[in-house]
Amino acid sequence: MLSLENKQQIQVKFGLALRKALKLKKLGLRQFALEADMEYSHVQRIAAGKVNLELTTIITIAKGLKMTPAELFSLY
Repeated sequence: MLSLENKQQIQVKFGLALRKALKLKKLGLRQFALEADMEYSHVQRIAAGKVNLELTTIITIAKGLKMTPAELFSLY
């Protein structure tokens, strides 16, 4: 089982991957939130590594970036 510290590191690393993807797509957090039909505050928390994501949220993020989940995780 992952320790709390390891879980937090994973969340932060995914947040960094999201920021890399947004930079590649030339999208800001607010614009991405609109395109992905997600709450801006939720996207902010994800990008900051403060949210433990569900699979459906990861897929929604990938779709909003017009990427596959595999492409998104390749930035992880």
